[in-house]
Amino acid sequence: MAAVCYRFISVLLVLPLLINVSQAQIPGFLSLDCGGKDNFTDEIGLQWTADNQMIFGQTANISVLHEQRKQYSTVRYFPADNRKYCYKFDVISRTRYLLRASFLYGNFDNNNVYPKFDISVGATPWATVGILDADSIEYEELIFLATEPSISVCLSNASTGSPFISTLELRQFNGSVYMTQFENEYFLSVSARINFGSDSDAPVRYPDDPFDRIWESDTLRKPNYLVDVAPGTEKVSTRMPIDVGSGERPPQKVMQTAVVGRNGTLTYRLDLDGFPGFGWAFSYFAEIEDLKPTATRKFRLMLHEDPTLSKAIVNIQENAQGKYRLYEPGYYNISLPFLLSFKFAKASDSTEGPLLNAMEINKYLRRSGGSPDEQFLADLISVYSNADWAQEGGDPCLPAPWSWIQCSTDPQPKVVSIKLSRKNLTGSIPSEFTKLSSLVELWLDGNALSGTIPDFSGCPNLKIIHLENNHLTGELPSSLAGLSNLRELDVQNNSLSGTVPSDLLNKGLILNYGGNMLHKGSSAGSHEKIIIGSSIGAAALLIATIASCFMLHKTKKNHHNQEQHKYGSSDQLAVSSLNNGAEAAHCFTLSELENATRNFERKVGSGGFGVVYYGKLPEGKEIAVKVLTNNSFQGKREFSNEVALLSRIHHRNLVQFLGYCQEDGKSILVYEFMHNGTLKEHLYGPITHERRISWIRRLEIAEDAARGIEYLHTGCVPSIIHRDLKTSNILLDKNMRAKVSDFGLSKLAVDGASHVSSIVRGTVGYLDPEYYISQQLTEKSDVYSFGVILLELISGQEAISNESFGDNCRNIVQWAKTRIESGDIQAIIDPMLQNEYDIQSMWKIAEKALWCVQPHGSMRPPISEIIKEIQDAIVIERGAEATREGSSSDISRHSLNSFRNNGSQDLGASEHHLSIDDDSIAGPTAR
Repeated sequence: MAAVCYRFISVLLVLPLLINVSQAQIPGFLSLDCGGKDNFTDEIGLQWTADNQMIFGQTANISVLHEQRKQYSTVRYFPADNRKYCYKFDVISRTRYLLRASFLYGNFDNNNVYPKFDISVGATPWATVGILDADSIEYEELIFLATEPSISVCLSNASTGSPFISTLELRQFNGSVYMTQFENEYFLSVSARINFGSDSDAPVRYPDDPFDRIWESDTLRKPNYLVDVAPGTEKVSTRMPIDVGSGERPPQKVMQTAVVGRNGTLTYRLDLDGFPGFGWAFSYFAEIEDLKPTATRKFRLMLHEDPTLSKAIVNIQENAQGKYRLYEPGYYNISLPFLLSFKFAKASDSTEGPLLNAMEINKYLRRSGGSPDEQFLADLISVYSNADWAQEGGDPCLPAPWSWIQCSTDPQPKVVSIKLSRKNLTGSIPSEFTKLSSLVELWLDGNALSGTIPDFSGCPNLKIIHLENNHLTGELPSSLAGLSNLRELDVQNNSLSGTVPSDLLNKGLILNYGGNMLHKGSSAGSHEKIIIGSSIGAAALLIATIASCFMLHKTKKNHHNQEQHKYGSSDQLAVSSLNNGAEAAHCFTLSELENATRNFERKVGSGGFGVVYYGKLPEGKEIAVKVLTNNSFQGKREFSNEVALLSRIHHRNLVQFLGYCQEDGKSILVYEFMHNGTLKEHLYGPITHERRISWIRRLEIAEDAARGIEYLHTGCVPSIIHRDLKTSNILLDKNMRAKVSDFGLSKLAVDGASHVSSIVRGTVGYLDPEYYISQQLTEKSDVYSFGVILLELISGQEAISNESFGDNCRNIVQWAKTRIESGDIQAIIDPMLQNEYDIQSMWKIAEKALWCVQPHGSMRPPISEIIKEIQDAIVIERGAEATREGSSSDISRHSLNSFRNNGSQDLGASEHHLSIDDDSIAGPTAR
């Protein structure tokens, strides 16, 4: 298939998917084959419905492996734009469902760019789908109680590639399966569902599971799955029927297999996507071994982080009231870490080791209440149901707004801007617009609207109204003058008639009413000069603007010529560049800097760029004076580049630029002085033996630096690619807060372009291999370099070393990647940390670092996502630090790495911050 060209992509029309689930072959099941053309029944009896009558768009065929089923031979995909593309299902209110979306990339677009995009359920963000392998199926599952008669599933916000989907499935539960006291406010996002003792890698699902849940085999060794299996772990199985008629009703096939710890323990480590946070966690036990009459099997769940959970004894036969019966202990509300290390250990009076059949862990996902304006917008788009702009589904504001509206930033956002210019609207102005109480801007110009202008007094915040170039009739309503915030009203080129209300003329607003049969009354006030009633007024305003621009240009030109004369022709290249882009930069004289540095007496740093000297200005401000020694054309260009960039960027995590000097053939840059030098010196310089930086401090430094990079990537227009991120370019102030420095190699991104073609420059060890090969620079090149920095923070090792890594390996990425992926993170942790860290926060950063150094930029996360992971690690580490120091404060507010059971406690306002009284902790709940 030819590569996708979005310029010519057909319009996608999202129609409501209104299917009565009872029509499916299996009651309560709905299975959508996304991109399919025909309905079919698969080999296990599931009826698949093609989605071609429900949502329009692009489809593609892909080659699938023989073990993958027909529904994965097609995909439906959408443009990577700012729209949401939604499926809508009818559901039965007050009924619980399993919702599952699956994604098989299969290189459907022939681009080999692994897509990454968001999916949401109504107003609630569900997950970010990141494809890691073109031939593997990615699943996202959600358990929810239907509180409305319908539910929407939306794809949006692609950061790489195109949003796409392979299948969408709905499975109805019955009875009290997955019932919790939090289900009205929270979804359950499935994080792990494991079948222990399985004899194959194949998952268990329908028809073995009547609800068609997917029970993954414990034999898998994929990312975010089980490792560290304890010695003596043995599989056992039975063909006897298991009574699973209670609780969550795991399938018999799952309960007929188990693992037993013959040496007395079962030990595992499991990475939980979406955590830390609060979740629902249950284990499934059934005694399936024929034990001797005198034999006993008693064991405990052991967690060194929380000894309180080790008190309860698991006695399967006693609690299940016999063999071959389900026993389901667990926790409805438990704080779980990202890295879950758990162990079942034999009790002292037990003859047999622990046994485990299955385990299920779900994360609480807070439902969003959505926008209060949702119903008004729903009524509006129902009138224009066939229009392209009206086809975006889900909530109008959350988790991302529709492409033609803007919303407030409140927890329940309201619509503040409507932009429907030139959308072929006909009929009268919809009354729904007048009910949007937070509306600030309304743009309906360039349509074919008729009738009168309605009363907008229900929109007291309106500032801008554009109704020009329509077919509106009648008078300008006097109610418009009652809008106290109105600043701009444009009704030109309609068929309006009558007198312009005097209150409008005297409001001092920008009023354009030309091209109508409107006339002013005799009492127009002193604000008449800003009323544009004809093209003459518009022309006058344009002439004034042009004159103003001319004067400004002339001033700039004179300033430019004066500066050139001051410095002389030898520095013409650099000076010209400075004056084109850095007029705000302060120009120091050479004598000023000689006095400040005492004739460049104290050298505080050096490198390929030149030498840095300490200085102090007359008012006492400490400065760092960088004297460039590279006087070549390239050196002057880098100098000019850094001055031009630093003069336009200001952020607390970027080193403050104070000015420059070009005099007597010298090129000098002046910065704020950073008292604690470079991060490099603190990680593996001589200073490390004098002052060790803790893991929590390293995380804070990483967050500071990442925020500086985020500002360059997203806070500057156009964005800036640093191109030389490394530990020696991260400086530390007197409080050990980090700031990014050295912008001599930085490049401005090109608006609308995916990359900047550039001669490769940077530092070996930090250089993005994709950039090196393609010479195409992107923001993800900085992300690669930052991933290397994260590995340095973990290990205390340099990016390149001839001695540290062994096995003919000189690169920290190759060395660390091998050990992290094998589960041996201890092998790379800096010994200087002396075990004063929480292993979960360490794992979180290590795994994010590996994402950053992926060989292809499209697979690397944006810097904002990295910041979120660092912040989560800091929360984990602060909790662990408080525990190590014996703090009596509320640990649960900071630490998310300890188990807590509180079946009766509400989750509260934040799913990440739940305070629990330790005295109220009870034993696990059995279903």
